[in-house]
Amino acid sequence: MSPDISSNCPTKAGFVAVVGRPNAGKSTLLNWLVGEKLAMVSKKAQATRKRMNIIVMHENAQIIFVDTPGIHEKERLLNQFMLSEAIKAIGDCDLVLFLAPANDRLDHYKKFLELNAGRRPHIVVLTKIDELSNEALLSKIAQYQAFQDRFEALIPVSVTKGIGKDQLLDEIVKDLPCSPWLYDSELMTTTNIREIYKEMIRESIFDNLSDEIPYETDVIIEKIDERPGLDRVQATIVAEKKSQKMILVGKGGSTIKRIGRDARLKMEQFSGKKIYLELFVSVKSGWSKNKKMLSELGYDFD
Repeated sequence: MSPDISSNCPTKAGFVAVVGRPNAGKSTLLNWLVGEKLAMVSKKAQATRKRMNIIVMHENAQIIFVDTPGIHEKERLLNQFMLSEAIKAIGDCDLVLFLAPANDRLDHYKKFLELNAGRRPHIVVLTKIDELSNEALLSKIAQYQAFQDRFEALIPVSVTKGIGKDQLLDEIVKDLPCSPWLYDSELMTTTNIREIYKEMIRESIFDNLSDEIPYETDVIIEKIDERPGLDRVQATIVAEKKSQKMILVGKGGSTIKRIGRDARLKMEQFSGKKIYLELFVSVKSGWSKNKKMLSELGYDFD
């Protein structure tokens, strides 16, 4: 149950969109803040395709973070959907976190300012600060201070070194509205198990294959049979071309077995259950450029 808020703002709750360029570390940051591996993480850019809500409780506040695809522009229809997901998240939230890797120039931040156009208050989160010397970090902070009238705060963080977590959460809470909690305090995400398992299989494809193949694949969870201590999952990897199917399967099924083993371990770690995973591969030519096929895969355009 949500706490009583009859007194002077005893609880806060709100949505916080997490945005930035592709591969800025959004999912890594959120997994660190929630203390659980929920969001898909890949060293390859543009791995996240849909919004995902991740819930963090901090003091008297419930922070609903919205993980988003990286802000980028490409002609492919799937990429247009991804950009629209980020823009919608900005419009729907109470606060925005703009993630700025410390080594980046300010070009991405300037583009974000144009995109946001003052619609929502935002905090600049300077990430990967452990990759800079103290002198270089101070120089970078000084560059952002030129825009201090545009942001609520600038918080340097390092997931690797565990720096800045409480400071960031404290700053976020300041900007959240007074509200009862919107979800059960034990809940870590509003995303259902089907979507989480799908993302774990997608992450395993990114981890085990290079070049364009991961970007031209998707995953359909065909069936989940949930039992005490065991989930039986059937899933299909969708590829664009027959040649990609051959690579995904691999010689003697070696690649698909490796992807399946990797995904199964991720799913077991998350669920605390044994996982029996069956993976298949099918070809849907041009799916990432076809609105009807994208809709069938769960990418709904308004």
